[in-house]
Amino acid sequence: MTTATADASSWLQTDSPAYRDALVRSEPFSFMVARDMLPRDIMPALLDDFPRLRGAGYLPYEADQCGNSVNALIDRLVAPDFANALGENLGIDNMGQYPTYVSISRSLKKRHGNIHTDGKSKIATALLYLNGDWAETGSGCLRFLNRIDDYEDTVIPEIPPVYGTLVAFRRADNSFHGHLPFQGERRVIQVAWLVSAEDKARKSRRGRLSYKLKKLQNWLKGKTGDRPGSAATGQ
Repeated sequence: MTTATADASSWLQTDSPAYRDALVRSEPFSFMVARDMLPRDIMPALLDDFPRLRGAGYLPYEADQCGNSVNALIDRLVAPDFANALGENLGIDNMGQYPTYVSISRSLKKRHGNIHTDGKSKIATALLYLNGDWAETGSGCLRFLNRIDDYEDTVIPEIPPVYGTLVAFRRADNSFHGHLPFQGERRVIQVAWLVSAEDKARKSRRGRLSYKLKKLQNWLKGKTGDRPGSAATGQ
């Protein structure tokens, strides 16, 4: 076990100054944004242990594809006490009681990032970004929006997906979010708290099937000399 993994219990502390200083809003829907939630000294281990995924967009989390530090980080993200702390900011009682579904994205295609609200099977979503400095172009930066048809009608300034930034929001019929087109590496871990175990089982089946299809698609495109791609949604 590495020193970084041994210290995982101290990551994402909800009594830290970074968490206490988080931006918390309840209108037009409930969300929070906390920055610098991870120590800088564990960044090399997390980047090295991040899964080398084939295919763009969000893919189901598989522990055997990740190194120790990433697995330890995900254990912390799905811990009930952490979920309950997030839930307090989102207006959700005992959020830790709900089943979780974890997915990971390493890269995106330009077709990702369309404005959406998330499906009704989700109660809340958290996104933890693990990228270094981000170009100040707006591309790939998460936007919370007032409308489903306007990327410029932002609720708050866009959120660069930089290392240690934690975003969480409560799913609602108006929880509009998305980002401007971006293609390239953009590392993020996503945790969704779901309405029921049946929803988790269904998402898991779909995720596994989608991953297998993407692997087959990538293999076939490799045979023809094309570059692999995916139509998964990015956040």
